[in-house]
Amino acid sequence: MTAQITMGHESSGKPVEFDIEELLATRLLVQGNSGSGKSHLLRRLLEESAGMVQQVVIDPEGDFPSLAEEFGHVVIDGSAYAPPEIEALARRIREHRASVVLDLDGLEVEQQIRCAAQFLTALFDAPREHWYPALVVVDEAQMFAPAVAGEIAEDTRRMTLSAMTNLMCRGRKRGLAGVVATQRLAKLAKNVAAEASNFLMGRTFLDIDMVRAADLLGMERRQAERIRELERGHFLALGPAITRVPRAVKIGPVRSGRTMRAEGLMALPNTAPEDMAKLLTRDLASEVAKAPPPPAPPPAPRVEEIADSIARAEERQVEPPPGIEPSAITAQIEAIVTGMALDESIAFQSASAQYQTFLTRCRRERIVGPMPDMRAFRRRFAFAATGVDDLDEATVARIMQLADRVEEDLIAPFLVIARAAHAGETQVDEDRLARAYGTSSPGRIRRLLEHLERQGLIVVREEFGGGRTVLVPGLADEPTE
Repeated sequence: MTAQITMGHESSGKPVEFDIEELLATRLLVQGNSGSGKSHLLRRLLEESAGMVQQVVIDPEGDFPSLAEEFGHVVIDGSAYAPPEIEALARRIREHRASVVLDLDGLEVEQQIRCAAQFLTALFDAPREHWYPALVVVDEAQMFAPAVAGEIAEDTRRMTLSAMTNLMCRGRKRGLAGVVATQRLAKLAKNVAAEASNFLMGRTFLDIDMVRAADLLGMERRQAERIRELERGHFLALGPAITRVPRAVKIGPVRSGRTMRAEGLMALPNTAPEDMAKLLTRDLASEVAKAPPPPAPPPAPRVEEIADSIARAEERQVEPPPGIEPSAITAQIEAIVTGMALDESIAFQSASAQYQTFLTRCRRERIVGPMPDMRAFRRRFAFAATGVDDLDEATVARIMQLADRVEEDLIAPFLVIARAAHAGETQVDEDRLARAYGTSSPGRIRRLLEHLERQGLIVVREEFGGGRTVLVPGLADEPTE
């Protein structure tokens, strides 16, 4: 099998070939402004070498999933997997020598960077027996190896720089050949760019990028203007896998990919101004209407009110009068607790305010007898509010056994999670969870789940795309893949 592929032709018609074996040992850097044809060049390289070598593509823009239809690449949607799963996928990719496209288009920029960094690190850390040769193509590499700190978090920047540096500096011994493409050399970390020995420089206009490109190509700086004049799809090539002297190459056609619309002018719609105004403003209010915000939690009661409430509750810890069955009093109390659980305005009250409301309603109903203390009330209220009372006795007993280890103020949200787990649901209704916890803050919900997970009460599986799966060990079997 020949290791030569044809990337394109010179103006004279002479073909320009790549030596893939040499490319695996010497790596490739591609530069060009937006619209210069970088993605087309990468697609040509991938298509021509598809049958020769394993290929792994880091695709932040969703440009390369179409390779699957023509060449059998496996497309991995980065937003559908949790971080540990991304790492496990990378290890299996190395083991089974699968050609894949890691599609990050559905993620925010920082999530893209973290996902790609963990994926590349897992590729790099694969066991020695899986060090098979592979092309690792990273499009928009300035995102993953920034020259200076940007808006991303510092720990994210360090993680991605480490992953890209390992790929370009130490990947060769592990069979990984980095192919990085960037819009601007000035934005790409120098220690990443410096490890490439093959270069394809497309059109660029900024002086700093032209000078760096000319230096890499071994051209005199007065010749740098030539880079500014390159047409779309034309590149200057140099490197041991391509040519020993700079050559201009026009990249050949590709077979996969979307058909891009033609650039240029097109006729404007022939619509009267008043009709266009109607099109723009029709039903505008309904389109932007949003659901009303949740009601603000009421102010916390004063310390004096709480003390008075507790004192009044203690006064009522007496035996019921003769002729009144304890079971009747219990039924009345349960009815009051159930009614409170159905009242939306009570859900966001503090525990002390809820207990005070409960005692007030008991007085209004002229209930005389031993009242549940605050701890017992909170448990009854949590069970009524979450619907756990509707389950069979065996399930309720099992949930109660698990809930024994839960702090009092976390009983209600834990019961929401447990009820969902018993029903076989892995996605917890976060509105119900927020209502049970008495908050409308996503941050507090996240910290709640982290706390319950540290206690070993639940298992949380976060996905890069924002999805969240919550399991309760010992209550429901975990789903199998």
